[in-house]
Amino acid sequence: MPSAGVAQILETPEPASPESAPLAQQVEVVPEASDEQIAARLRDILEATEWYEAPQVRVTDGVVFLDGTSNSQARRNWAGNLAENTQGVVAVVNRIVVDADVGSTFGRAWEESAGLAQQAIGAWPLVVLAALVIAVAWLISILVLRVARHVLIGRIQSPLLLNVVARAISIPIFLLGIYFVLRVAGLTQLALTVLGGTGLIGIIIGFAFRDIAENFLASLLLSIRNPFAGGDLIEVAGHTGIVQNLNTRSTVLLTLDGNHVQIPNATVFKSTIKNYSSIPSRRAEFMVGIGYDSSVSLAQRLIGEVLNKHPAVLVQPEPLVLVDQLGDATINLRIFYWFDSVAYSPAKINSALLRQTKNALLQGGIEMPDPAREVVFPKGVPIVQMDAAPAPTGQTKPAHPAPPPHEESSDATAEEGDLSSESKSMEHTEGRVPESEINLLNRR
Repeated sequence: MPSAGVAQILETPEPASPESAPLAQQVEVVPEASDEQIAARLRDILEATEWYEAPQVRVTDGVVFLDGTSNSQARRNWAGNLAENTQGVVAVVNRIVVDADVGSTFGRAWEESAGLAQQAIGAWPLVVLAALVIAVAWLISILVLRVARHVLIGRIQSPLLLNVVARAISIPIFLLGIYFVLRVAGLTQLALTVLGGTGLIGIIIGFAFRDIAENFLASLLLSIRNPFAGGDLIEVAGHTGIVQNLNTRSTVLLTLDGNHVQIPNATVFKSTIKNYSSIPSRRAEFMVGIGYDSSVSLAQRLIGEVLNKHPAVLVQPEPLVLVDQLGDATINLRIFYWFDSVAYSPAKINSALLRQTKNALLQGGIEMPDPAREVVFPKGVPIVQMDAAPAPTGQTKPAHPAPPPHEESSDATAEEGDLSSESKSMEHTEGRVPESEINLLNRR
């Protein structure tokens, strides 16, 4: 076995190649030792180590030439370093060949494995300590996470925000455990790099997954601000539907035609949201045109009676019947009324009110001319007397126009349904809600 001094020399690095070996700083003109003495001394040392097969040393003018065979690169380097440190040597040409046969390769591998095994046996207390510290840090972080959730559950209503805040409190505990393990292992610089690199990694991930991070932050803000709830009828980004789900990526709407629409949360957060269900009372309007020969006040009274009698129209705020425009052939009346949008459908109510208004005006003698066919003669129509043809026997000219045909005057016809809101009619719609595993609209 080599001595401690020899082992220390073995670890001395060698230049990239023997030809690039550095020369001595000063070359003596008259050397103190002869070439034969240097060669004999180096040959005796190489043979004494028994590391080399057929070692040969030749010295010419202070230049040492080493030949032979060694079983490892480290021992070859050691011979070169030995020659360089010998007195009187100007340069070294290391031509020792490393024996790379299979047996020696396995032998060196076994030696390395044995060395690693000895190092592992020597370091097992540190490994056990590191495992215990990481396990304790993990358990403490879980405990802190549960305590934080219990403390904040009454203060933070959003489940997503509660989870984010609780994890932001517990994760640093685990990172401190990893930092302690690295400090104990002597890897202080690596510990600082790990702690400082978490922020850099966060920035890199933020740029790489910018859209995903934007949608996640938008979902967090939406769950905090609560602009809508599950089941609300809303209009956002050009889509109208009933809110089904709010997850970390998108908001899912069930449109009135029965389709699921997923809108990215970033788009929802930056768009104008019209919530039809946030306030029960909602105003609607429609317009009716009457003839110039008809009484406007009578038409207003007849339409007002229709609005006051209909059960879907709210008494307060009161409905209004206003003259909106004097058209070419008609006087246009605009009707405003309020209704409960949670219970009634605006389209169904509008249909029923138009039907009842038309019946009431015609039965009250109010003309409803068609502007496309109405012709107005301000100075009257000139009458030209002509020989009237005798009426056929048994037929007389009607004195009054025929009455309007009878129509249904109920609040809602069978075709109009029960005037219920679309939200109620869509409650029993079958189908799977996309990404319904996580719903931030579900409160605790």
